[in-house]
Formats: sequence, C-alpha cells, structure tokens
Amino acid sequence: MTPADLTAYLSAFRARWQVTLQYRAAALAGVVTQIWWGAINLMVYAAFYGGTSAAPLTLPQTISYVWIMQGTLALMPWGCDPDIADAVRSGAVAHDLLRPVDPWWWWFCRAAARILGRLLPRAVLMAGFAGVLLPLAGLDRWALHLPPRVADAALFGVSIVLGLLLSACITVLLNVATVRTLSPLGANAVITPLSLILSGNMLPLALFPAAVQHLLLLQPFAGLGDLPCRFWLGTLHGPWAAAALAQQVAWIVALTWGGRLALRRTLCQLEVQGG
Repeated sequence: MTPADLTAYLSAFRARWQVTLQYRAAALAGVVTQIWWGAINLMVYAAFYGGTSAAPLTLPQTISYVWIMQGTLALMPWGCDPDIADAVRSGAVAHDLLRPVDPWWWWFCRAAARILGRLLPRAVLMAGFAGVLLPLAGLDRWALHLPPRVADAALFGVSIVLGLLLSACITVLLNVATVRTLSPLGANAVITPLSLILSGNMLPLALFPAAVQHLLLLQPFAGLGDLPCRFWLGTLHGPWAAAALAQQVAWIVALTWGGRLALRRTLCQLEVQGG
C-alpha cells in the first residue's frame, strides 16, 4: 500500500465520518429508543433472577451487560452500505471500480467510518444516562457499573476496536453480496437476526444452554458484543483474555481474506446495469 493509497483511504474515512456525525437527531432518537428497550430487558431479567438461585451471570452483571449492548448497538452490521446499494441499482457502482484504489479497502474504510460515526455519540449518551444519571437519581441498582479493574477497561477498549473492524469486514461482505445479487434485501434480511442473536444482544450468550456455549463463543458475531461485555464484567483473565482477542483478530483476517476473494470473483462476473 503506497502513501498515495493510504491518503485516499484516510480521505474516504474522514469524509464518511463527517457525513455520519451530521445526523445528531437520529443519534438522540436512537439512544431514547435503546434506553426504553434496555429498561424493558432489565424488568424481564429482574423477574427471571427473582425465580432462580443460580445463573452464569449475576443480576448486576446482567444489568451492565444490557446497558453495554444497548450503548454499542450501532456496532452491529445491520446491512450493506446504503450508498453502495443505491450505486448498484443505478449502475454508478462502476465509478468505485474505476478509482485507482483497491475497492475492498475503499469500502472497508467507508464502512468503518460509518459504524464509528454512529457508535460514538450513542455510546457516550448511553454511558452518561446509565452510568451517571441513574446513580444520581438513586437507581444505582439499575445502573451501569465500571469494570472491576483498570486492566479490564483497557481490554474492553481493545476488544471494541477489534469489534468495529470485524463489523466493517462483515459490512464489506454484504456489499459484495449486493453487487453479486443486484439487491441488498436478501443479505440484509439474513444478517440482522444473526447479528442480534449471536452477538448476545437479544440474550447474553452465557445464558444459552451449556451444550452450545463453545460454539457460540467461537462464531464471529460473539466478537461484536459478547466478548467486549465479558471484558467489561471482568470475567476474562490471563490466557482466556488473550484467546478472546486472538479470536477476534483471527476472524478479521479470515473475513478480510474471504471478502477480497469473493470481491475478485464477483468483479470478474459483474455486469453493470443502468446509467
């Protein structure tokens, strides 16, 4: 990758980042919705823990897990880049392919900027509500609590960054699928339930049956939500923490390699329509 290429990719990242940050009302509306949904989840879990004496996570841990997942909801790969979908329908996707840059890295930078631009304001607002306002209001029991150790917070930050890169890789794969099928509907319809369920957003992965725990932790979507949450809760230490980070890196490498291969094959068969 030459310095000129790096400049082009950084420009794509910066431009998409600036555009995404303009949607402040959408960020605020999203946080309000996520607070409401998080409160509903907390009431369900409170009832669940009221009728059980043993669970893999304590109720305070589950409460923090819920708020973290709501605050990082934008990390989920909801679908392909909407601009790519419009370009595929109109035929303008040919413009991306004519640029003197690698289209995979171009799309990756745009996807990472879009995810980060949506994630950062929502995460900050959610942390302010769940971690500051709730304790001030005397609702410390239902608040987001800090990690047990500074090292856990640092590992959480690293894991979130890796989760963002992993989400961007999945988004580029969805872009490739859209170029191949000429429609984003199929890929988007599949990825949404998969990411919500397998990331732990709908239900913490630790609360799934023990028989499927290993499979759930090894699949890529765990790196989007469940693994970062485990770091925050301080349940991953030593070799297990290293293995979790290594797993996220391994999936990023695998999806990058697979995505580039799929893109190359797709471009060899591409027929541009529209104009």
